[in-house]
Amino acid sequence: MSPSIGSVPRGRAQRGASPGPPRDPAKGRLLRLYAALLARFGPQRWWPGRTPYEISIGAVLIQHTAWVNAARAIAALRSRRLLAPERVAALPEEQLARVIRPAGTYRLKARRLLALTGWLLDRHRGKFDGMRKTDLPALRASLLAVPGLGPETADAILLYAVGRPVFVADAYTRRVLARHRLISPHATYEEARAWLEAHLPSDPVLFNEFHALLVAVGKSYCRSAPRCEACPLRQDLRGRRPAP
Repeated sequence: MSPSIGSVPRGRAQRGASPGPPRDPAKGRLLRLYAALLARFGPQRWWPGRTPYEISIGAVLIQHTAWVNAARAIAALRSRRLLAPERVAALPEEQLARVIRPAGTYRLKARRLLALTGWLLDRHRGKFDGMRKTDLPALRASLLAVPGLGPETADAILLYAVGRPVFVADAYTRRVLARHRLISPHATYEEARAWLEAHLPSDPVLFNEFHALLVAVGKSYCRSAPRCEACPLRQDLRGRRPAP
């Protein structure tokens, strides 16, 4: 476990010392939720991918489909030795679409992959190393300007491929947090992301694992019809019925 995730030892305050910053109850609850999920599900080891570029491709291919379909498309790209920005950029759109057909909506995703790859080559020479030091708000804004990349896809690339502390506040995450009365049921993606980043240590390792664990509990227990009885987070509800 990363040192930034674990508990901080409580020492006795020195006499006359100025008080520290006010405690953040939301942070404490979030970290307890994280610990309960980690104990139940174990490390998720997200995102599967051999290179940052492959992870970025996966973030596009998984849009509106199951991971198994995106994985088939990635395997097709790998078998043709196409998992490199220069090689993808050299492909005609129709040819790329045929290769990634298993991912569904393949023509649309081919355009998005070419747009992302063009951005990567034009702005960063096809490399991810420089993005780890670039001003994060500016980098995110630049990535969001790529046609077809919404906030969730862009943030998945920033977190999983680049290793920046951006929380992917997807539908599973928002549902769990809303049912535990941490955010409004009507919170937007950006509102949920900003809230999480404000109340958690700015640690991409934590964000990575926590997001993956929230997806795991969302798929297993926090469904449209919640299964609270066996959920590892049931104690946090404190006797209250979950929000619908």
